[in-house]
Amino acid sequence: MTRLSVEMLAADAPEPITSAGHAQLGIAVLAGIAVIVLLITKFKLHAFLSLTLGTLVLGAVAGAPLDKAIASFTTGLGTTVAGVGVLIALGAILGKMLADSGGADQIVDTILEKAGGRSMPWAMVLIASVIGLPLFFEVGVVLLIPVVLMVAKRGNYSLMRIGIPALAGLSVMHGLVPPHPGPLVAIDAVGANLGVTLALGVLVAIPTVIIAGPVFSRYAARWVDVPAPDRMIPQRASEELEKRPGFGPTLATILLPVVLMLSKALVDIVIDDPENLTQRVFDVIGSPLIALLASVLVGIFTLLRPAGFGRERLSPLVERGLAPIAGILLIVGAGGGFKQTLIDCGVGQMVLDISKDWSIPALLLAWLIAVAIRLATGSATVATISAAGLVAPLAEGMSTGETALLVLAIGAGSLFFSHVNDAGFWLVKEYFGLDVPQTLKTWSIMETIISVVAGGLVLLLSLVI
Repeated sequence: MTRLSVEMLAADAPEPITSAGHAQLGIAVLAGIAVIVLLITKFKLHAFLSLTLGTLVLGAVAGAPLDKAIASFTTGLGTTVAGVGVLIALGAILGKMLADSGGADQIVDTILEKAGGRSMPWAMVLIASVIGLPLFFEVGVVLLIPVVLMVAKRGNYSLMRIGIPALAGLSVMHGLVPPHPGPLVAIDAVGANLGVTLALGVLVAIPTVIIAGPVFSRYAARWVDVPAPDRMIPQRASEELEKRPGFGPTLATILLPVVLMLSKALVDIVIDDPENLTQRVFDVIGSPLIALLASVLVGIFTLLRPAGFGRERLSPLVERGLAPIAGILLIVGAGGGFKQTLIDCGVGQMVLDISKDWSIPALLLAWLIAVAIRLATGSATVATISAAGLVAPLAEGMSTGETALLVLAIGAGSLFFSHVNDAGFWLVKEYFGLDVPQTLKTWSIMETIISVVAGGLVLLLSLVI
C-alpha cells in the first residue's frame, strides 16, 4: 500500500502562481467551493458560471495575480475538453442512436421477458448496468424511468424494489467505469492506464451494484413503501417504429468499446513491448476515441438501418444527440479549469505537505477528499475532477495497478450521500413522486452504500496489487 511520504513530492514541480501559506490556501479553497455551492444552490446559477466565478474567487483569496489565475483556468478548461470532449460527444451520439432506434427498448424488453417475481430486481440492475455503460446518468434515468414505472405497475411491485436496482446500476457505471467523463478526467489527471482502470472498475462495480441495488432495495421498499405514481408514462421511442434492431446486435454494439479497451489492456500486459506491431495495433483500436468511434460507425448498420433509418436521417440524429451535451462539456471543462487553478496555486502540494506525516493510506485520503467535495458541491463529476487535481501528486511512483485504484477511490468518494445540492437528487425525487425525507432514505443512502462499498473494495484490492 502506497502511503504519503516526502519522497512523493516531485522535485521539478512547477512554481505556484501564488506565495500564499497553507492557512491562506486552505481558506481560498473553502471560499472557492463555498461560492460554487452558494451560486448553484441559492442563486440557481448554471454550474459552468458557478465554477468559473468560484475559480476566480479561489485565485483572488489565494493572492494569485488575476491574469495568472485566468490563464490557469483557461488552460485547464482547454486541456480537459481536448482530452475528453470528443469522447463525450461520441458517447452522446451512441446514446441517441440507442434511444431513437429502439435498441435500448429491445434490450429492456428481451431481458424482462425472461425475468419475473424475485428475479425482477436483478433483471433491472442488469438492464441499468448494460444501458449505463455508454450513457450519462441523467440520460439513463430518463431512458429507464418509463420501464421502471411500467414494470412496477404491471407486476404490482414496490417502486423502490424495482427503481433502486436501476438507479444503482446507472450510478455505479457513472462513477467507476470509463468512458464516463468523471473517470476519464481522473485517469488523465493522475496518468492512469485506461484499460487497467476499466478492468478493475468492472471488478469493483459488480459486487458494489449487487449490494447497493437488489440487496438494499429490500430495505428501501420497507422504509418507503410507495407504488408507482399514477402519471402519464412517456411514449417509448420504439412505439413509433415499425421495426427495431435485434437484441444480439444491439448488445454487441454497446459492448464493443469495452471489449476493444479491455483487449488493449490485455495485450499491453501480455506483450509489454511498445515496438511490437500487434501491441501498436491494439494501442490504436483500443484507444477510447477509436473504440467509441467504431461503436458509433457499427451502430449505423446494427441499430439505425434495421430500424429503417435512411442516410438523410443520420445527420439530424447526430445533431440532436450533440445539442444536449453543450452544457455538460462546459461544466466538465470548467471543472478542469478549477482543478488546474487548484494545482497552480499549490493546493495539491499543500495537501501533501500537511498530510505527509499522516499514517493514512493514499487511497483513503483520495476517497475522503472526493467525499468532502461531493458533499460541498453536490456534483460527482466536479468532485472527481477537483479531487483528481488535488491528489495527482500521490500518483508519483505508484505502479500501474495502484494508479488505477487511485482513480477508483476518487470515483467511489465522488458518489457519497447525494442530497439537496445534487441535481440527481431532485431528478429521482420528481420522477418517483417522493418527498425530500423519502428521497434521503432511499436514493441518498443508496449512493452512500455505493461509495462506502466501492471504497472498501478498492482498499482490499490494494493489498494484493
